[in-house]
Formats: sequence, C-alpha cells, structure tokens
Amino acid sequence: MAARGRIVAGLLAPHPPHLVYAENPPQNEPRAECGWETLRWGYERLRADLAQVEHDVLVVLSPHWQTYVGWHLLGVPRFESLSVDPVFPNLFRYRYALDVDVALAEAIHEEARAEGLVSSMMRNPDFRVDYGTLVSCHLTDPAWSRPIVAISSCRASAYYGVDVMQEQAIALGRATARAIEASGRRAVLLSSNSLSHRHFTTEGPLPEDMSREHITHHGQHLWDMKAIRMLREGRTRELVSILHELTTQAIGETDAGSLTWMLSALGFPTQGAELYGYGTVIGTGNAVMGFWPERAA
Repeated sequence: MAARGRIVAGLLAPHPPHLVYAENPPQNEPRAECGWETLRWGYERLRADLAQVEHDVLVVLSPHWQTYVGWHLLGVPRFESLSVDPVFPNLFRYRYALDVDVALAEAIHEEARAEGLVSSMMRNPDFRVDYGTLVSCHLTDPAWSRPIVAISSCRASAYYGVDVMQEQAIALGRATARAIEASGRRAVLLSSNSLSHRHFTTEGPLPEDMSREHITHHGQHLWDMKAIRMLREGRTRELVSILHELTTQAIGETDAGSLTWMLSALGFPTQGAELYGYGTVIGTGNAVMGFWPERAA
C-alpha cells in the first residue's frame, strides 16, 4: 500500500526581487553591496529549519502569475529561460532552470475541478515563469534541489471581489491537500506574498541604501502587526475572516489568494506559526513565517 502524502510545512514566503539582488547569486546578473538583511537572515533561519524536514516538492501560489479565467498550473517537466522583472529590471535579471512535478500538478488540477473550480494546465514549453514564483522558490531553496508545482492567481478579487477570492482559495486549498495526500509526496507549501503592499513611487540612486527603507505609512504597519500576531497565535480562521479589511485598507497582496489557499490546505492550523523575520521592501511589509504540522503533532 502506497504511503499517504502530507504537507510537512506551510510557509509565508514573500517575493521581493530585492532580496535575491542583495544576495548576489550566480543566476542574477546585477550585483549589490548589501541590503534588507532582516528579511534575508529570516530566510536563512527558515532554510535551516526546512533542512531538518524531509520533503519532495515545493508547491507555490504566486500573485504574479495572474489568470482571469480559473487557476492554472505549470504542466511542462522543465523550464529554462531568463526572467526580467518588469518594474525592477535593474535588480532582477535571473536565469533559471527548474523542474516541475507534473503528476502532482495534474492531480491538483483534477481535484480543483472536482471542487467546482475552473482549472487549466499550462502546456506551453516557452512560457516564462513569473518572478514571484522564482523569488519565493529561490529564497526557500537556492539550490533548486526539489521540483516545484506552480499555481497561478485567479484574480477573482479583481474581477469580482475579495470575498469571492476567499471562497475560491479555500476550495483550492482543500483540493491541494487531497491531491498531495493521494500522491504520496511530502510537500512544502509556499504562500508567495507580502502583507501590506503600498509601494514607494520613486527609487533612490542606490537601491540597497537602507537609510531610505521604511514602511510607507503607519496604518500599514498596524495591519502587518495584527496579521503576524494572529498567525503566531494560531488564529488562522479569524485572520481569513478579516482579510477583506487588510486587503482593502493596507493594499494587501493577500488579494491574490495565496495565504488563504495555504491556510485552507493546512486545515486552518491552530498552532502558532514561527516568525523568522519581518521587514520592509520599498515600503511594503513582508513577513517570513512557517507552520510545521508534524512538529505540532
């Protein structure tokens, strides 16, 4: 009898390209001096914990693969290309090569359809993978040692409203959990999003000059602290119930459904999440956090 799959970690893994830029990996062309250390050190601590947990695949839902008709999943075994950030081409010109767990992607696709969701497999071998997926996966696993499953953001919050997005993301989370269980995989889920997300509108002459870095306004900071506190206390259902307010008042990147999807797939955990780091990037609020279901059990 095949072993049942399980979710071994659920990570809030924000994707500012500045963090990759500041670390100077060989895949990225631009070079930096330093920058955004509190977040980068937070990712280091997260990776140290993840290294102690056996896992087979990263499953990531990114706000920057936007699809307006349903949820899409990568359906080609390997992708290689150059990703250039459309807003920060001076910081992120990243040459990637990644493997996809197509079988698990197809299983999530079928389970999503069973939930009544619109779902499609993306079979174009020349598709350019979005930078949100790349940055979250790189910062979680810089060696790209595991295959990934990448899921698009069905922009229900833009086309309908945040509440419709929440309902769909919760259903997708249930579908994801069932597919992982049937697959036998040990999966790590990546919610690839910041919390508050109002940007600066100008960039300084030296992007890594940390004397210029701060949250855009105090209201955003209050929402970030409220969300982090609720995640650390395991009040996940309560947080999802107020994400409409966070999303609208703090311009939250939670509008993509990533966080709701991850919490739903985890069964809305009541154990607290580990906080590895919080910091701002061009005025946005970013938290690196982790739920560890087996540690809680």
